[in-house]
Amino acid sequence: MSIKHRMAPGFRTIEGGLFSTVTKADVGDGAAVLAAKGVTMLGWADPFAPDPALPAHIMRATVAALQTGIPAHYTMPIGNADLRAAIAKKLASQNGIQADPARNVLVTPGSDSGLFYAMYLFLEAGDEVLVPDPSYPNNMQNIQMAGAKSVPVPLRAENGYQPMAADFAAAITPKTKMLVLTNPNNPTSTVFARENMEALAALCVQHDLVCIVDQAFEDMIYDGREMVSMAALSGMWERTVTVFSVSKGMALSGYRVGYLAACDEIMDVLYGAAVSVVGATNTAAQLGVLAAFEDPSFVRGYADIFDARRKVIYDIIKPVPGVKMDLPQSAFLCWMDVSRLGSAAEVSAFLVEEARVMVNEGTTYGKEGAGHLRIVFGCLANDEELYDAFRRIAAALTRLARQKGIA
Repeated sequence: MSIKHRMAPGFRTIEGGLFSTVTKADVGDGAAVLAAKGVTMLGWADPFAPDPALPAHIMRATVAALQTGIPAHYTMPIGNADLRAAIAKKLASQNGIQADPARNVLVTPGSDSGLFYAMYLFLEAGDEVLVPDPSYPNNMQNIQMAGAKSVPVPLRAENGYQPMAADFAAAITPKTKMLVLTNPNNPTSTVFARENMEALAALCVQHDLVCIVDQAFEDMIYDGREMVSMAALSGMWERTVTVFSVSKGMALSGYRVGYLAACDEIMDVLYGAAVSVVGATNTAAQLGVLAAFEDPSFVRGYADIFDARRKVIYDIIKPVPGVKMDLPQSAFLCWMDVSRLGSAAEVSAFLVEEARVMVNEGTTYGKEGAGHLRIVFGCLANDEELYDAFRRIAAALTRLARQKGIA
């Protein structure tokens, strides 16, 4: 009998690629195998990967920290005090969140561990959690691992992938405990409008729901859209944990630094168990990231790069028969409807063979991702190299459309 029967139910069905084929880019080593074969990897939401991308002032701060020898030691599990102070200033100026750095900020080893920790604090067997579909896969997997049940609420193309409060209200039952959002949304790049966020906030207050919001992609918002932090809305600070990352906007994915913001009552418990759950975030990495918060001017330059890229890529993909893609609203993610050409698995496999490009299957992001692809245009440092990969995608999909009699 397999030892899996002794595992917690929420973990038994999880697969890491040892006994089956796993198409999720960040599971197992399948992506690494493709990269070794010369396939262009456009499935990693890791800015400029695999090329070097480290601003000089952050490199200097990291090296200087290492040269002191201090990074051989732990930082306190709640995070470096100077970094938490810098984060609190950013929360006030950028997010409208007034956080005491000694009471309301927790530094974590990446936002994924922070997201799991924030959700795990509240969830138990039998709980139901409202999750937009499509959205970040870890939202659903974390719920499963905690023994709770995710309740997908569709985000529809005809609504611009905005969350409609009526759809969420219809999904609420006596077992509903939590609402989980990724805003801006991964994979659709949608920036949730204020009126929709306020309507969801009202639902949370009315039904006494906890709200967990992942804002990893908040630094790059286009076309004058407003980025609304749920925790800054009326009645929500007391029931919201907001998860942040330096991996996307600051392009410091390898530093593995994230942070949480929450009210005293929530944070007291997070502080108390931090050493057991997330441990202490890398000391040298925190000192490097502190330099990034002290001089974040480089982030604007990155946003300008990706703003320009999204427009070029949209123009490359728009003429492809049988394919629909809106101009991305944030960050560096394309959400592409290829359902007329085949399933997500079929089309993504076709692109590996015909375009030598690896992309993400939409079904990873929920049932509503069927027939869709997520493609990252934040990869690669050289614009022309990236555009060449998208031209190969467009050419391959055009050939596929002709084979299907669409072109």
